[in-house]
Amino acid sequence: MCGIIGIVAKQTVNQDIYDGLTLLQHRGQDAAGIATWDGNQVYRRKGNGLVRDVIQQRHMLQLPGHMGIGHVRYPTAGTASGAEAQPFYVNSPYGISLAHNGNLTNAKALRDILWKDDLRHLNTSSDSEVILNIFANELGHLHHLQLRPEHVFQGIRSLHERCKGAYAVIAMINGYGIVGFRDPYGIRPLVIGERQTKQGIEYMMASESVALDVLGFKLLDDVKPGEAVYITEDGALHREQCAKAPQYNPCIFEHVYLARPDSVMDKILVYKVRLRLGEYLAKKIQREWGHLQIDVVMPVPDTSRVAAHSLANALGVKYREGLVKNHYVGRTFIMPGQQQRKKSVRQKLNAISLEFRGKNVLLVDDSIVRGTTSKEIIQLARDAGANKVYFVSAAPPVIFPNVYGIDMPTREELIAHGRTLEEISEVIGADALLYQDLKDLVAAAHEGNQDIPRFEDSVFTGDYVTGDIDEAYLQQLANERNDFLKAQKNLKDFSTVVDLDE
Repeated sequence: MCGIIGIVAKQTVNQDIYDGLTLLQHRGQDAAGIATWDGNQVYRRKGNGLVRDVIQQRHMLQLPGHMGIGHVRYPTAGTASGAEAQPFYVNSPYGISLAHNGNLTNAKALRDILWKDDLRHLNTSSDSEVILNIFANELGHLHHLQLRPEHVFQGIRSLHERCKGAYAVIAMINGYGIVGFRDPYGIRPLVIGERQTKQGIEYMMASESVALDVLGFKLLDDVKPGEAVYITEDGALHREQCAKAPQYNPCIFEHVYLARPDSVMDKILVYKVRLRLGEYLAKKIQREWGHLQIDVVMPVPDTSRVAAHSLANALGVKYREGLVKNHYVGRTFIMPGQQQRKKSVRQKLNAISLEFRGKNVLLVDDSIVRGTTSKEIIQLARDAGANKVYFVSAAPPVIFPNVYGIDMPTREELIAHGRTLEEISEVIGADALLYQDLKDLVAAAHEGNQDIPRFEDSVFTGDYVTGDIDEAYLQQLANERNDFLKAQKNLKDFSTVVDLDE
């Protein structure tokens, strides 16, 4: 899960890209970066940390240009170094900067091919660098001194044939323009907007429409699965379908957790989906928990707030904000280590005892992944004086790893995998536990755009839309993750010994 942005304007774009990245900060808090082009030279600033920390005033002065791209990143296992901050850059052909959201499922095979057949050396373990080199290599094969839109589209057609998995990409080609494209399944989101100025029309692409809205761009459309949108440096817009057999299968977990509620993706307003999730949950509670006395409904801030509010209204139960969030602590789901996630819960949330004391409390969360956060929050509610703590998830049980860019690589980490509802409830310490039904989650999203035949829902079903994921692949991912975590632990232990010696 990352956030990407690209702008072609009639004026300096560094401030707009910076502001856009802050609006996408929820999609990644590990690293940030900007690349701009002023007509003669490409300028870059990137590094580990939040946007405000990586890109400061002195850096903004060094990012001139009317065209640029940006990226915010969260780390997956094995990709936690500063060298993997984006955008990436290659100088041949033309000079290309690239920002990517998603995950290739055939990255290892492509790395071997890039080295053995294309003689391209990769500096990182990021599959974003793989995509960049594939794109550069395909454009280089065309041997055109002057790059035209049809050449860009041909390069992306060839890329689609080689790259498998999930990818939303924005690339800047020095002296030519910016191109955005999605994988043939449209798993990760990408939208395009325009802004009318005195100098002419300006264009912007981003992971979520909220970045367009705040910067004054009007949402035009989603980049379709397999489609490429190319905006030349002088502001001409070109679009072309570049995949042979595109399918429309966007990730449904975007609507559960990843996206901001004020975003529109694939013509679906995230806010409305979450409202409907609360209504569906209320109906299930009435069916299965009619015997329980619920005094108050509370969200686990922030993502579940919309669903909790509509659930409370449907049940006719008081809605209260009993948990107060410290917004200066990162999202625990996207933190790289289990101990760090556990420690941060108490730093992130504080309970208002008055709202808990002596009451039967229904806590609503957007999803339950590892269960660490849920367990800590339930204990927080008990410590605040709750009589009973009931827990509901606006999403179905997460029981399979995600391979398309969300950091859920091993089944062993997922609390719902291999456990019954009663066993999960006991582990997290709830008096009762309920999950959303998958059919209701799909219905809540599908109501927003009935032209989508199927959502990518593999974390709930184990059915991977790209069709290239088997048990051997999942086991390989698990082994790689375990090796990485062991290496990180050994490094931490070694650092601790060194510190003590000093």
